[in-house]
Amino acid sequence: MDFQYYLKRERKNAGGSINRKIFTLRRYAQHLRLVDVPDAEVLPFQNVLKIRQGYRKRPLALTEKQIKRLFAAIDRATVLGLRDYAVYALMFLTGLRVGEVHQLDLESIDFEQKLLVVNGKGNKPRTLHLHEELFRILTEYLAVRPAFYQHAASPALFVSKKGNRLAIRTMEDNLMKIVAKADLGASFSVTCHTLRHTFASHLNDKEVDILVIQSLLGHATPRSTEAYIHPSREKIRQALEKLPAVAFLQNLIEQGVLNLRFQGARPQRE
Repeated sequence: MDFQYYLKRERKNAGGSINRKIFTLRRYAQHLRLVDVPDAEVLPFQNVLKIRQGYRKRPLALTEKQIKRLFAAIDRATVLGLRDYAVYALMFLTGLRVGEVHQLDLESIDFEQKLLVVNGKGNKPRTLHLHEELFRILTEYLAVRPAFYQHAASPALFVSKKGNRLAIRTMEDNLMKIVAKADLGASFSVTCHTLRHTFASHLNDKEVDILVIQSLLGHATPRSTEAYIHPSREKIRQALEKLPAVAFLQNLIEQGVLNLRFQGARPQRE
């Protein structure tokens, strides 16, 4: 229990991370017993129990209309606007984590091949293709990027007004201001991670294979990706319309056999 408390409270680990570490320790204890290590039987972590994770709430994504309003709210007539537009376009069009965007350097981009090399979670690199629109957006930003530093140039792709690497907190705060200006009408808090969820959700709506989405997001297993993809309301509506019963009822209505006029409500019995 003390070990679980340490991981959760001190290390700030989520339930899945805690259980993976407990599993690793238990397997290690099992290995020590198999190779007859002295006193392996009394190691304290061999009987540590996994924790209950409970229900994991699915993330929420923005609609295409909300995405258009979000980017329309960014003033691209300014140097800062061009930078912010490039930052959030990169997140939305590639699904990068905010921490991954923070770590990007100029040399992360292969301009000739139009590729982006990302140092992902757990220091796992992955290479993403930059499609024409995103490449154009990044090029527009890079044309004004020198305006951000007065002395030595920073190796960072995205830089602050002082020329330093753009902080994660700054990216989150700037997005909050843009969201407020855009008046998206979202029923949930929109963060940089929302753009990552939206990227995955929109790909899923376009019936992109989950293994492809997994690769783009940099997930180790499809199970991690499943939490990111959920059908939009329009996708659910389209699926329901394909049901045989729905088509049958629609035919009855069109033929005049079924009339769906509402009848007056009967008075309730006292």
